[in-house]
Amino acid sequence: MSDATTQNVENEVTEQAAATAPVEREAREPRRGGRERNPNRDRGSRDAEKSQFLERVVTINRVSKVVKGGRRFSFTALVVVGDGNGLVGVGYGKAREVPLAISKGVEEAKRNFFRVPRTGSSIPHPVQGEAAAGVVLLRPAAAGTGVIAGGPVRAVLECAGIHDVLSKSLGSSNTINIVHATVQALKQLEEPRAVAARRGLDFDQVAPARLIRAEADAAAAAKVGA
Repeated sequence: MSDATTQNVENEVTEQAAATAPVEREAREPRRGGRERNPNRDRGSRDAEKSQFLERVVTINRVSKVVKGGRRFSFTALVVVGDGNGLVGVGYGKAREVPLAISKGVEEAKRNFFRVPRTGSSIPHPVQGEAAAGVVLLRPAAAGTGVIAGGPVRAVLECAGIHDVLSKSLGSSNTINIVHATVQALKQLEEPRAVAARRGLDFDQVAPARLIRAEADAAAAAKVGA
């Protein structure tokens, strides 16, 4: 084989290698950064976390700040979050956009979680809470009564898992004050057994009659089932 023929063959091989090299690099390029991230995975985890809690947006207000260039508007959101099983919290968020304000309110509400004592689907005893000029009175109710309350109070009670209660707002009609007064009322609730232990009394002397009957019925049902 002549030198010219050999040179032509080498040139063809070089051209083919140069043409295929970028293709191979392009095919390997996605691997260089590691495994591709699946955006649906994070979205699914957020949806699962959100589904664990009940979220109620009580009120959204638009506020403005006067600056040198004019007015700067933003939004505030009062949010109640709970698991529907005795855990509830209230948060207040502020941002330039409504969704971000709600998100901030939800995060603050989760940081403010507290446990609410309950007897069945109601509360153990009457209680009154106050916050600024807001005053809220809560009373136990029989099963099937429902939540007899206005919008702000209802949001807090439903997220806390209280389904039978009577309520009355005795003070200011400001939504924020009513919500915080409801929270203060719930924080004053005590379990009958804890009250009996603190006072040095028997449970029957402290517990309401309906609770004693409910426990007696539950014990009788358990005995029959056994």
